[in-house]
Amino acid sequence: MKKILLPILLSCVLGAHAQEDPIVMHINGTPVTRSEFEYNYNKNNSEDVLDKKDVKEYAQLFVNYKLKVLAAMDAHLDTLSSFQKEFRMYRDQQIRPLLIPGNAVEDECRAYYERMLSSLGGKELIQPAHIFLRLVQTADEQAQKEARAKIDSIYQELKGGADFAELAKACSQDPQTAARGGMLPWIGPNQTLKEFEDVAYSLSVGEYSEPFLSTVGYHIVKLLGKKPLESYEELHPNIKRYLEGQGLEDQLAAQLLDSLAKNSEPQKTVEEILDEETERLCAKDSDLKYLVQEYHDGLLLFELCNREVWEPAKKDTLGMERYFKANRKKYAWDKPRFRGLAYYCKNEADVKAVAKAIKKVPEDKWVTTIREQFNKDSVTVRMDFRVFKEGDNKNVDALGLKVKEAETAPLKDFNFYGVVGKRLKKGPEKWTDVSNQVMNDYQRMREDEYVEALRKKYTVEIHDEVLPTVNNH
Repeated sequence: MKKILLPILLSCVLGAHAQEDPIVMHINGTPVTRSEFEYNYNKNNSEDVLDKKDVKEYAQLFVNYKLKVLAAMDAHLDTLSSFQKEFRMYRDQQIRPLLIPGNAVEDECRAYYERMLSSLGGKELIQPAHIFLRLVQTADEQAQKEARAKIDSIYQELKGGADFAELAKACSQDPQTAARGGMLPWIGPNQTLKEFEDVAYSLSVGEYSEPFLSTVGYHIVKLLGKKPLESYEELHPNIKRYLEGQGLEDQLAAQLLDSLAKNSEPQKTVEEILDEETERLCAKDSDLKYLVQEYHDGLLLFELCNREVWEPAKKDTLGMERYFKANRKKYAWDKPRFRGLAYYCKNEADVKAVAKAIKKVPEDKWVTTIREQFNKDSVTVRMDFRVFKEGDNKNVDALGLKVKEAETAPLKDFNFYGVVGKRLKKGPEKWTDVSNQVMNDYQRMREDEYVEALRKKYTVEIHDEVLPTVNNH
């Protein structure tokens, strides 16, 4: 696979005239233009963003972002096949539709309409309704007689003045249409069984047929309407929507790329053609250029942070424990909570048996112990182990947190219940009581430390005289 290089994207940026697009900052010697900075600033400080930053504040966040991307490039994460595959997927979603000639989609829509018109063979569209009784071709003589007798009986009711739609709802064995009084969608020639089509097209609007047999069973058909095919202008939105749902743009782009690759001199692959087309289109459209770069850099940043910060921090349980002890006050609760197990039993005797089984077992083994002792062959005990706050579980409120007027409640088919655990009155007792919060905070701290190290490793120069001109030129 051809290597995707960030300099290809940056070359467009460097080509801008300095007076029209001045340099906002240098990251380890690499310039960042005002247009690039503006694109990112405006995208991350749009109207729906709650925590908006001014330009100077955002400049520091942008530096951190760029430093991580630079570190990822230095670690050659852009050469990973997994990165290249994912980047190409995102990039191609933007590039491929832009390669399609302006009239190509319209031409396909028109051709599809012409095929629809031709398939009618001069006939109109019809909307039938039917009452259907299923009869498999292997049915024995008795089943055939019964089906014939039943469809004849329905037909006699129709002749006696019964309502077709009501009979379809009551008797038809086509569930999709029965609920709609037997009504089928508008159809044209060659869209259904020949026996059905021949009968339906022979009827006048409002007329219903005698019972007839097709390859799937007995039908009585009523013709609800006839109409010519609508004009192209009327059907165009529906045709376009349908073809787009069938992947029309992707098919057209694939055809074009295959043709370009086949006719290229020297011979090039489709991926090489896409690389060239990306560079060409990015040179003409700065927003597209920065969007593609955003995909590229964002994927690199994620891979870097996952490797260097998030995963190592997640595995550092000792570090999270130390962090929790040093910052215990920030995790204080306004009300007591309950760390433990709420459980529900099918058998009343199991309530005490469960409590006894886990009495001398560590908390992290409770669920496994109960599963092995009570739920081996079938589920007789349902469990919920976690830190509960008031309102999470009625039984914990009443039995664990001792909330006044709280009422206990069983589960369906599990009428007996109990709770085992500890009421935490003064806040979390250990870091695992607030594991998600601690992990997020610890990862954020480790990321800050990592960025600080990058700032010492790489040079950063922000041009303060240019920053005020952002969105102001």
